[in-house]
Amino acid sequence: MNREDFPMLNQDLIYLDNGATTLKPKCVIDSVVSYYSNYCANAHRGDYSISQKVDSMYENVREKIKNFIHANDSSEIVFTSGTTDGLNRIVFGYFRKKLVEGDEVLITESEHASNVLPWFSLAKEKGIFVKYIPLDSHHEVTIFNVKKSITSRTKVISLAYITNVIGDIRPMREIIDYAHQKGILVVGDGAQSISHLKMNVSLDDVDFFVTSAHKMYGPTGVGFLYGKFDLLNEMDPVIYGGGMNAMYLKDGYVELREVPTKFEAGTQNIAGVIGMGEAISYLENIGMNKIMKYEHELRNYFVSKLKELDNIIIYNEDTVGSIVTFNVRDIFSQDVAIYLDKHHICIRSGNHCSKILNQVFDISNTCRVSLGIYNTYEEIDALVEALKNIENIWTEIL
Repeated sequence: MNREDFPMLNQDLIYLDNGATTLKPKCVIDSVVSYYSNYCANAHRGDYSISQKVDSMYENVREKIKNFIHANDSSEIVFTSGTTDGLNRIVFGYFRKKLVEGDEVLITESEHASNVLPWFSLAKEKGIFVKYIPLDSHHEVTIFNVKKSITSRTKVISLAYITNVIGDIRPMREIIDYAHQKGILVVGDGAQSISHLKMNVSLDDVDFFVTSAHKMYGPTGVGFLYGKFDLLNEMDPVIYGGGMNAMYLKDGYVELREVPTKFEAGTQNIAGVIGMGEAISYLENIGMNKIMKYEHELRNYFVSKLKELDNIIIYNEDTVGSIVTFNVRDIFSQDVAIYLDKHHICIRSGNHCSKILNQVFDISNTCRVSLGIYNTYEEIDALVEALKNIENIWTEIL
């Protein structure tokens, strides 16, 4: 699908590591280059025409994101450096002052490190408890297990919409609805869902949502945080500097700007923001429903082909996301990845920044294929053929 749009594919390459980062279409690359080449000025700093153009382009992306995820207002969109930055801002800017000793935060053992480590840090600082929603036999989250895990001290549930190892699509709308009945706030990690699902934060009623542009065919080093306006209004910045303050005096008095500007101190990644906006337009032009259907069919094909091989262990056969996690019997995952690289096939190997999940699998490392819009059935066939002949691995990699 749309392979001709991606310059990286003009070489002998099968790229199947989209969960780590996606390739960039030429229109995104051109938008970044155009900013640096034609109207490179700071945002919200100048009164001259090219600076005003930057202001317009920059704020237009905020509006574009609002429409893409169906937020109520563009002021609910804060530009960040990515999902990790967004989660840290939420944990330390909002929940640090809201949670008290003994309060509980619910996550799962399959969360990414960025949705685990900030909560661990806050637990040490505040005396709160990080607890885990049990996973079912398929390593997925069910509403039954969510309900079973909630206590009178539960104040936050923080979950990925789609996990980066199992690839399961969580029943977030159902979880959020039940959580809100109990007065619990919900944080959604959208790193793995933003380019694979049609997002509607208003319909889901999620309280906070974060993601990264580079997971959705946009630039690295930029992303956004969505929060309900009233929550953002209560949230403190974690970075202070120019642009986010209305005034400050030498006696220490500081007056901050309104949401969302108070969270965007210093010069932002303007080129990245503009590229992110172009990536959103690119996805919208294809259509999220079309993307979801194609990736689902491609995943099913891949799993069916893997199941024909006796030497493959699949860990998430029944999930419906675009991620397939597996191992080759008796071969270390990194060795498999090195072997496949000899065939110009890029996959991920290791623990995928989800180290707690190793205790669930009882293995330390796996191979991961994460599909994107430009992947093809022919590429899947090439990967499966390489795995069929993996008995030649030591000849090829040593």
